[in-house]
Amino acid sequence: MSNSLYDISLKQIDGSASRLGDYRGKVLLVVNVASKCGLTPQYEGLEKLYQSKHSQGLEVLGFPANDFREQEPYSDAEIAEFCSVNYGVHFPLFSKISVVGTEQHPLYAELTAAQPESTGEGPMRERLLGYGIESANTTDVLWNFEKFLIDRQGAVVARFAPDVAADDPRLIEAIEAQLAKEA
Repeated sequence: MSNSLYDISLKQIDGSASRLGDYRGKVLLVVNVASKCGLTPQYEGLEKLYQSKHSQGLEVLGFPANDFREQEPYSDAEIAEFCSVNYGVHFPLFSKISVVGTEQHPLYAELTAAQPESTGEGPMRERLLGYGIESANTTDVLWNFEKFLIDRQGAVVARFAPDVAADDPRLIEAIEAQLAKEA
């Protein structure tokens, strides 16, 4: 599985070709992001996490997606500018993709198959139900800012619900455990 995950074609937000294999040997936190979401301020925490752990081998990878209530309406260039101006984002951002449904990007098909359940699952799903939003498939990405943790060998080792913030002890502990392992 890890080889197929590393081989999936990606496009960086500037349009250049990429793949997860470019980050081989690093601990990866893959996050689907959006500019017009109640969780958008998580960009700030993700950037702090990136700045504090990058030298130890952490890469935070942001994948803009417009799958949930059209909360990412911007073009790639507008997303890059929004993230830079409003949150000082330096972690890598990728071209907008779909993380659910028939247009689901192969990366997210692999991630959700490898880690079908989220840590921290519950409060967010209940809150969304209050807005009349129900995910038909419980293995699908629930909302913006869901987080997948990938170890240095390319295995998906954890998944965190959208409302698990970047400074949540469960997330920090999982990241630090992976950073402590050799590549």
